[in-house]
Amino acid sequence: MRPRTAAEVVGQAALLRHGTLLGAALTTGEVPSLVLHGPPGCGKTTLGRLLADASGRPFEALSAVTSGVKDVREVIARAKQVPGGRGVLLFVDEIHRFNRSQQDAFLPHIEDGTIVLVGATTENPGFALRAALLSRLRVVTLAPLGLEDLSALLDRALADEERGLGGRVTLAPAARDLLLETSGGDARRLLNVLESACSLAAAEDRAVVVAGDVAEASQRRVRAHDKAGDDRYDLLSAFHKSLRGSDVDAALFWMARLLAAGEDPRVPARRLVAMASEDIGLADPGALRLALDAADALERLGQPEGELALAHAVIYAALAPKSDSVVKALGAAREAAETHADASVPLHVRNAPTGWAKSQGHGAGYRYPHTDAQAGGGQAYLPAPLADLVLYRARPIGDEREVERRWRFWRKHLGRPVEEDER
Repeated sequence: MRPRTAAEVVGQAALLRHGTLLGAALTTGEVPSLVLHGPPGCGKTTLGRLLADASGRPFEALSAVTSGVKDVREVIARAKQVPGGRGVLLFVDEIHRFNRSQQDAFLPHIEDGTIVLVGATTENPGFALRAALLSRLRVVTLAPLGLEDLSALLDRALADEERGLGGRVTLAPAARDLLLETSGGDARRLLNVLESACSLAAAEDRAVVVAGDVAEASQRRVRAHDKAGDDRYDLLSAFHKSLRGSDVDAALFWMARLLAAGEDPRVPARRLVAMASEDIGLADPGALRLALDAADALERLGQPEGELALAHAVIYAALAPKSDSVVKALGAAREAAETHADASVPLHVRNAPTGWAKSQGHGAGYRYPHTDAQAGGGQAYLPAPLADLVLYRARPIGDEREVERRWRFWRKHLGRPVEEDER
C-alpha cells in the first residue's frame, strides 16, 4: 500500500502543496539533499522513494541500524557508474544512528553530486546530526498522522484490489476503532496490524475482522515506547535509579529494555555520564572516565558493537562505591553565590593586567604557592565575611577517603576550621 504518487500520500498536504520545498522538488525533479524528520510511520520512506522517482536518479536505501561505512562506500561506487554522472538518490533510514565517522563519509559525495542524500530520523536533527552534515541538508519536518489520515489509509487498504484487500474483508465498527486507536499515528503499524488481524480471521474462515482479532494482532508487535512520553522517561528513571542503587542486574535489564524499544543508545550513555558525577563522584573518579570512554566508543563503533562498551560501563558504575558529595557541593555553591552575589573579590586575588589596576591594589600581597612555601597558610581566597564557608563535605567512602584526608590537610593549612560535624 505504499503510495506511488504524491496525491496518495496522506497527512502531509501542507508540505507537498505548490510553492513548498517538497512540492517544487517533486514537480521539477530538482531534489536537494535533505533530512525528513518526523515520528514513525508518517511517510518518510515513501517520500524518499517519490523524490528519487521525480529526480530520475536510481534509488539506493540503507538503514543506519544495520549498515556501516563499507556499505556507504559500495553505494558510492555504484553511484559513480551511473551514466551521465547524475549519481543516485541515497535514502538513509534512522540516519541519527550513524556515528561521527559514518556521517562524515557522506560529505565529499554530497559536495560533488555523486549522491543526493535523503535522511530520515525520528530525532531532533539539531542534536542527532553533526553540524558539518546538517549544514549541507535541508530539514523538512513531517506532521504526525491524525485519525482522519489513518482512516483514509485504512479505507484505501480495504478497497484497493491491486495492492490491498479488494473488498474481501470487512472490519467490524469496534475493530476499526480499536485499530485506529492502537496504531498511535503510525501508518506502518496500522497496515501491519490489519494484515495480522485479517490472517486471524481467515484462519477461522471469517470475512469479518472483529475487535478480538485486532487486540490479538496488536499484542504481537515488539514493545516500544513513545520517545516524548511517560514510558520512555519511566525506563530512563528505572535505569538511573538501578545504577544509583548498585543493582547491576536491574541496570543491565533496563538498559536492554531501552535499546529493545528503539531508544538511541546515546541517551542511556548520556545518563550514565551524568550519573558518574552525580551518584559516584569522588568515591571512584574513574567511573566518569569510563562512562565518557563508553560514549566515545558508541560514536566510533555504532551499533551493535558500541553497546558492549555501554554495558561495560554500566556494570562498572553499578558496582562502584557511591557518593553524592559533588552534587551537594555544587548545590551549596550555587546557593552561596546567589546569597552573596555582591561579595567583593579580595584585592590580593584580583587580576592586575595594567598599571592602573596595580595602582588600585589589585594583586598586592598575593603569594604564589609554587614558589612561596608559606603561601597557603593565612592567605584568604574568599571574601572576609565568608571566611568560614564550607561547601564541600567529603564522604569517607571508596577513593573519597583519600580525598577527605587531603581536604582536612588543606583546610588546616589554609587556616580554615575543621569541625567533626563538617563530615
